[in-house]
Amino acid sequence: MTVEGVYVAGMGLACALGNDLPSSVAALARGGVRPTPVSVSPGVQWPVYTLPPQHDSWIERLRRIARSVAVQAGEGAGRSCPLFVASSSLDIGHMEEEAQDLRLGGDLQDFAGLVAAALDWQGPVFTISTACTSSVNAVLAGCDLVRSGEAEEVLVIGAELANRFTVAGFGAMQLLSPDSAEPFGAGRNGLVLGEAVAALRLSARPGRWRIAGGSNVVDGRNPSGTEASAVIAMCHEALAQSGFGVRDIDLVKVQAAGSPVNDAIEAQALKQVFDALPPLVSLKSLIGHTLGASGAAELALLVGCIEAGAWPGVGYAMDDELGIALSTQAPARLRNMLLNVVGFGGGHASLVLQDCAV
Repeated sequence: MTVEGVYVAGMGLACALGNDLPSSVAALARGGVRPTPVSVSPGVQWPVYTLPPQHDSWIERLRRIARSVAVQAGEGAGRSCPLFVASSSLDIGHMEEEAQDLRLGGDLQDFAGLVAAALDWQGPVFTISTACTSSVNAVLAGCDLVRSGEAEEVLVIGAELANRFTVAGFGAMQLLSPDSAEPFGAGRNGLVLGEAVAALRLSARPGRWRIAGGSNVVDGRNPSGTEASAVIAMCHEALAQSGFGVRDIDLVKVQAAGSPVNDAIEAQALKQVFDALPPLVSLKSLIGHTLGASGAAELALLVGCIEAGAWPGVGYAMDDELGIALSTQAPARLRNMLLNVVGFGGGHASLVLQDCAV
């Protein structure tokens, strides 16, 4: 049996803005929060959009936040449906905390197992770890199960929690900003990482938010950057799967994280996809680049903004040489949206989200 559509039946989010989706949207409407300096070695620190501080261990923090976002997303079919856990850094933070942890050569399913145990999950559990595109690919895999009739519901959890390893690695590659992220900004000087855990409950039952299509294009010619031809291909493939044309898209949620080079490549590629660019929105100046969680986290935050009538501000000057701008207010019409994510290893992934209430 096949079904016609896959819908986002519930969402949960914990990020630097707040411990749940409503508080995150409220903080965004107030102008957001500042990143926190995180030390990776003596005398070396980088700004990171961290989750609100707590005093429990890394593992207890994971369990508590995973339960919270799952509850926010709603019970739905309960704990027996497929669970996809998407992450780039997985449980490296837990390894850092445990002095004798020797699991660097261990099972990649360990992290998903921790999340599943926290939720007392009874259904099948899958790990998706494709760098920054992880949670978008988890959504695509979940949609395949729902469309094919193999599952009536699927829960996707994207998670990136604190660890020094990831911050130090990005810093060593000279990819981080020493102060703030300015996507498409005139003064952009690198990205700022962020923590986030997000949950998306996908269902065959019709609702307001429909996943109309998506794509995943891998082009490894630039393993740590954006490839223009792959951006163009992922947009066209996602649109083709959704049955929409470029003129049907009312908004693009861009990848732009503040990279001097990658932002420019993305901007030029988008101008080749669209005859006239639709309004653009970026969320990484507010929650940072949350890596493997970014697809789920930014989808949830964008939907939360639309439902609450809030919109992310742009508190910096745009780069006029790019010939594009970010929307400072919600577009008058918001029915069909393209959400783009680009990651290490050449991953370029898109989702087409439709607001069926419009």
